[in-house]
Amino acid sequence: MKRRSFLKKFALTSTGLVLTDIALASSNHWNKKREKLIILHTNDTHSNIEAFPDNHSKYPGMGGISKRYALIQKIRSEESHVLLLDSGDIFQGTPYFNTFNGVLEMKCMTKLGYDASTMGNHDFDIGMDGFLEAKKHADFPFLCANYDFSKTILKDATQRFKIFDKGFIKVGVFGIGVELNGLVPRTAYGDTVYNDPISIANATATELKNLGCDLVICLSHLGFEYKSTNKVSDMTLAENSKNIDIILGGHTHTFLDEPVVKRNMSNKNVLINQVGWAGIQLGRIDIDLKKAFIGKQNVVIR
Repeated sequence: MKRRSFLKKFALTSTGLVLTDIALASSNHWNKKREKLIILHTNDTHSNIEAFPDNHSKYPGMGGISKRYALIQKIRSEESHVLLLDSGDIFQGTPYFNTFNGVLEMKCMTKLGYDASTMGNHDFDIGMDGFLEAKKHADFPFLCANYDFSKTILKDATQRFKIFDKGFIKVGVFGIGVELNGLVPRTAYGDTVYNDPISIANATATELKNLGCDLVICLSHLGFEYKSTNKVSDMTLAENSKNIDIILGGHTHTFLDEPVVKRNMSNKNVLINQVGWAGIQLGRIDIDLKKAFIGKQNVVIR
C-alpha cells in the first residue's frame, strides 16, 4: 500500500493539539471514513485498588479500579479503536500488594483490558520470581527493550515491542526502563543487564518504522525531567530521539495537565505525557487523522 507523509508540525489550540509534524503516514483508505485512535494510559498505579477515602486531605474520593473500569468501558462503547497502556510501577503502595504479592493487580489490569505495560523499578519488589508468579494472571504483554533478561528467569517473560493494528493505523509500542542499580536490591534483579535507554529506544523505534508502523509509542519508566543533566529522562529521550512519536512516562509521579511537546533530532515533534500516580488520572490522547488533530484530556477519576 502506497504511503505518503501526512503531518507537518504541531500547533497548540484551546481544544487540543493539532498534529502536523509527528512521523505519521497516511494511506488512501483513511479518507474514506473518519476514524480515530484513542490512546488511554496510566502509570505508577502502585497497588491502589480502591479509591482514596472521601475525607482524604489531598485526593478525596479519587481513583479506584472500579471507577477506572467504568470510564474505560464508556470510552470503548463510544470509540472503535482504543489502546490501553501502562508505564510501570504496578506494584507496591498498599496492603493489597503485601497480601496478594501482585496477583490482584495483574487480575485487575486483565479485567480492565490493558493492551500492554512496561516494568517499573517497584515491579521488582518481590524479585523476578515473584513478578513471574504474578504475571501468570496478566493477559497482556510486558514490553522491556533495554532490560536484557537473557540470563535470568524472565528470559522469555517479556518482549521488546508489540505491533497493534487498529483499523486504519499500525501502532508500534515498546518499553524503556530506568537504571535499576541503586533503586532495586541486586538480589531482586539478579543478572539483568541494563542497556542505554536512548540508543536502544532509537534502534527499536527505527525497527518499528521499518516494519511499517505509522505511529511509534514508547512506554517509559525513566521519569519526566531531572535537574541533573546526567540523568536520562523523558525530556532528554525526546530531544535525542528519532522515530518516536509519543512518550508515555512514569516514575516521577508527574501530573501533567496536557502533553508536553519537544523537538527531536530530526526537528520533529514528540508528545510526552504522564498522569501522576495511584490511578488518580486516566491519560487520554485522541488522534483524528482526517482532521490532523490530537485532542488531549487527562481525566481525573472521581
